[in-house]
Amino acid sequence: MKRREYLTSVGVGAVGLATAGCLQVENSGGGDTTTSETTSGDGTTTATTGGTTSQSSGPLRVATYDSFFGDEGTAGDWLKTAWEAEHDTEVRFTAPSNGVNEFIQRKKQGVDIDADLFVGLNTGELVRVDENLPNATLFDDLAGDVANAGDIKDSLRIDPQNRALPYDTGYISLVYDGTKVENPGTFEALASDAYRGDLLAQNAQTSDPGRAFLLWTIHEFGEDGYLDYWDTLVDNDVRVLDDWQPAYDAFLAGERPIVVSYSTDQVYYNGEDEIPRHQVGFLNDEGYANPEAFARFADTDKPDIAAQFAEFMLTDEAQRNIAVNNVQFPATTTATLPEEYAKYAYEPPEPVTFTYDELAGNVGEWTEAWAQQIASN
Repeated sequence: MKRREYLTSVGVGAVGLATAGCLQVENSGGGDTTTSETTSGDGTTTATTGGTTSQSSGPLRVATYDSFFGDEGTAGDWLKTAWEAEHDTEVRFTAPSNGVNEFIQRKKQGVDIDADLFVGLNTGELVRVDENLPNATLFDDLAGDVANAGDIKDSLRIDPQNRALPYDTGYISLVYDGTKVENPGTFEALASDAYRGDLLAQNAQTSDPGRAFLLWTIHEFGEDGYLDYWDTLVDNDVRVLDDWQPAYDAFLAGERPIVVSYSTDQVYYNGEDEIPRHQVGFLNDEGYANPEAFARFADTDKPDIAAQFAEFMLTDEAQRNIAVNNVQFPATTTATLPEEYAKYAYEPPEPVTFTYDELAGNVGEWTEAWAQQIASN
């Protein structure tokens, strides 16, 4: 998720507190992806800028989330400018209002897929694609057409079939105001009286970090114990909002001193007065790895160009710029990062995550069970 542009213009004011012992999932109307360029009647956001367009092949159509592109300083803006400076093919980003679900529905209905690449796919979404399209092919094998795919860190690979290739990753952690609280350090401490009413989290049904935090608790307590743990968080007055942005708004406003966020938080907040209020807290020395990947649509009429753009996204220069603009870590072993990352970006001592095979057949049921028992209370 691209957060730097949001942090630059952040406001305050998620409203309403959950009462102690009763969880209220709050919908502020906000979300991780709130900016847009132009929106058509079908709910698709589109950005097109200069560049040389080949009339014979048309633009390369890249579907993604809308905060990935459109403004100066976004990863998409850098990729588009750098690519078009060296290639004849224009890059045209679009942001479907329903994300990858739009293309699942199009495939089911036999409607044309109007994109060549999808950028921003996580493991759970890839599982959803395959579970909803068991007899259809939405994405094809991309790795064999991308020469530098072998540079991707093995720990971040999300797809046994080599269709989706990671381009960056974040680590879900706590971010806490060190002037008010200490790092809980463990899951058990987070749910104790010492941190009653302190935690801001996100809805696992509507938020990537919210879902990642849920999966982290399942990794820790197992599918037979995670709901019991969440019951203790509810009893401890956890506050759950619909997405990262309103939760982070509430944290910045000082409404609560701990928020589920990313371990790169200090890359942005690294001023002398800011660091004490933006401490990164791992639980049990862990952080949940949440890679983002790209995949090529099987129906594209530009498979070679799509593969070339994918290969470009994995070059060292692109990996560095994607990571900086997304405030994340690169996916490859060869990319270098600015000096500020060495000081202010933290990787957990023990990264944890679920693989595709572990999520297949489970993630939907886990999330639904959480929603029924926790979010509906």
